[in-house]
Amino acid sequence: MTMLDDRTTAETTWPTAYPEGYAVVDVETTGLARDDRIISAAVYRLDAQGNVEDHWYTLVNPQRDPGPVWIHGLTSDMLQDAPLFKDIAEEFAGRLADRVLVAHNAMFDWQMIAREYARAAETAPVRQRLCTIALSKELNLPLPNHKLESLAAHFGVVQQRAHHALDDARVLAEAFRPSLHAAARDGVRLPLLECRPLTEWSDSPVTPRIGRQASYGSSNSWRPSRKRPPCPHPNPGRFEDGKPLKQGMRIAFSGDTSVDRELLEDRAVEAGLHVATSVSRLTSLLVTNDPDSATSKTVKAKSFGTPVVDEAAFTQLLRDVAAADG
Repeated sequence: MTMLDDRTTAETTWPTAYPEGYAVVDVETTGLARDDRIISAAVYRLDAQGNVEDHWYTLVNPQRDPGPVWIHGLTSDMLQDAPLFKDIAEEFAGRLADRVLVAHNAMFDWQMIAREYARAAETAPVRQRLCTIALSKELNLPLPNHKLESLAAHFGVVQQRAHHALDDARVLAEAFRPSLHAAARDGVRLPLLECRPLTEWSDSPVTPRIGRQASYGSSNSWRPSRKRPPCPHPNPGRFEDGKPLKQGMRIAFSGDTSVDRELLEDRAVEAGLHVATSVSRLTSLLVTNDPDSATSKTVKAKSFGTPVVDEAAFTQLLRDVAAADG
């Protein structure tokens, strides 16, 4: 067990660049796809040193089937009288405001929260997130895997109800505090990433979940790829700065976008571009708002010399896509 004693905490010189407060969040959902919904949410608010200020928990009526009940334990009967997300959005926002969102696999929690706020025609007041998986890597913690239970065990935190939002948030808050102090003690830069609230939302029909829940536990497949028709145009090669996009170019996306990702991808396809799910030597352009992140796509783009632009620049380029040759 690795725990910080009072002497270590007292001697820690706190970095002035660290955030002034955190919101440790966990959400349980009906599944992992774009059209899935939040069914419960919990927030532990922490001060700058990771001390608990308060906590909050709510069920949420997803207005659809609850998904993998055998994982989260929430049935339709339990959720039918729960408030809708739009009814708890203001309270939730108040708990997140002016704080860094902390979660285990924070990209997933943030995307689910951002989509719920976009559906409600509101904006989540979150500008930065911190993933405790990324932090554990920065600290070189000797964990056997990246599961929350492994992080909890490392710091001697006892889980009581796995996949219950309130208990998962409590466990993460208790494990985050010593992680935060270890980072401060060793002068580790916190792996903070920008959160871009969704500014546009387009609902798609809810697809049946039968036979698809086996992917629930996969950290890499929470947003299943969409089947798109093959691009009818040949790949003209890489994008060149100062020139327009050309039909057939292979475009890859990475990280948060202010317009819902699938809506942005749809626009690219409508313009005659090929939306790629990965980056290769054939990729014409990578679109990302965080080019310095260590995602597999940004790392590959750098190694291949793939051109990179942000979402705003790509949106401008979409307005004037050149026709394919021939």
